[in-house]
Amino acid sequence: MPEQGFAAGEIDTSRPHPARMYDYYLGGKDNYEVDRDAAQRVIDLFPDAAPSARANRAFMHRAVRFLAESGIRQIIDIGTGIPTAPNTHQVAQAVSPDVRVAYVDNDPIVATHAGAHLLGAPHTGFFLADLRDPRSILGHPTIGGLIDFDQPVGLMLVAILHFVGDDEDPAGLVAAYRDALPAGSHLILTHSTTDFHQADANWAEARDVYRTRGATAALTLRPYDQVLGFFGDMEVLAPGLVQGPLWRPDGPPPPAEEIAHIGFYGGVGRKG
Repeated sequence: MPEQGFAAGEIDTSRPHPARMYDYYLGGKDNYEVDRDAAQRVIDLFPDAAPSARANRAFMHRAVRFLAESGIRQIIDIGTGIPTAPNTHQVAQAVSPDVRVAYVDNDPIVATHAGAHLLGAPHTGFFLADLRDPRSILGHPTIGGLIDFDQPVGLMLVAILHFVGDDEDPAGLVAAYRDALPAGSHLILTHSTTDFHQADANWAEARDVYRTRGATAALTLRPYDQVLGFFGDMEVLAPGLVQGPLWRPDGPPPPAEEIAHIGFYGGVGRKG
């Protein structure tokens, strides 16, 4: 069951929220008018936002399935967003029903939807907390009840670090989580980038919608070297840090015209 941690009155419907905008990109309905207006403005300026979101979701499914097939039986999903089936626990438990999943997000509206989607789901929990406070997440009772740090853990930071500004020390935050993981643990990470798109005026304006519309988090896009640095000394598993659809596709590699519309890196690291 989810732990709310916030009063319902703290759900801010006056400003767009990245989780609800992302839900709109995916074609979901768990969003408000303010989120739809901002997200549609991004799509109008940068049409690749929607296919990138869908590709990010597909990458997540493949990476979680890989973790479960590799023997990982416990996962921490930070920045899970509004649940969209199949979600992390459904993908992992389709491989092995005993996989335990702790979901974490900082948006109370996510908690509301998590309650509906997780009600009765085995080996799952949800609580509200912020990525920027590793101590509160790693020490939370829900983590304590689900995750055994004497055994390998799968940590998911999917489409979240680009909402952490450089002044908030994202590398230091990720290092704090990596340091807490035992040997054999894995990190699933995706991050938006400009490496594959020309940073023209429309693209820059689309990025700035998160700021100019007063969204609860701004967008910081990073190049390959910075994204790779988040893995620290982990082994980045083949095929490395790549455009999301190129990471272990279920079938033939997607065609170049499809890849051209994807603006994020995805990778999986393993702690030795």
